[in-house]
Amino acid sequence: QVQLVESGGGLVQAGGSLRLSCVASGRTLSMVDAGWFRQAPGKEREFVAAIRWSGSSTYYADSVKGRFTILRDITKNTLYLNMNSLNPEDTAVYYCAVRSPRSGDYASTQGYPSWGQGTQVTVSS
Repeated sequence: QVQLVESGGGLVQAGGSLRLSCVASGRTLSMVDAGWFRQAPGKEREFVAAIRWSGSSTYYADSVKGRFTILRDITKNTLYLNMNSLNPEDTAVYYCAVRSPRSGDYASTQGYPSWGQGTQVTVSS
C-alpha cells in the first residue's frame, strides 16, 4: 500500500513561488502515474498536473500551464510541484495522488486510489 506525505505549503504573496513535496513509501514512483490536485473552499477537487510512470510525459491544467512544473526524484522517491507566479486563485489544499500506470484520463480524481493528506497553500493579494 502506498503512503504519501505532502509538505511545503504555506503563505506567500501574489507573484511569489513555492515548492511542494510529496514523499512516497510502499511503492516506487517509477512504477506509478502521479499527480497533483487541489481543492479550494467550497469547490470540488481539481486536477493540477500529472506525470507518467516513465517520466516521459507531463500534463497540466490550463490554469497553471507555464507557471507550475511537476517533477520527481526517483532516488528520493519524492514528487514535487514547483509553483511560480502564484495568484490568490491558486489558494487551496494541494494533494498528491498516485495510480497504477495506464493511458489517459490523468485529470480524473476517481482514477487515483492513493492520496496524501494535503498541504495548505495560501496566496495573499
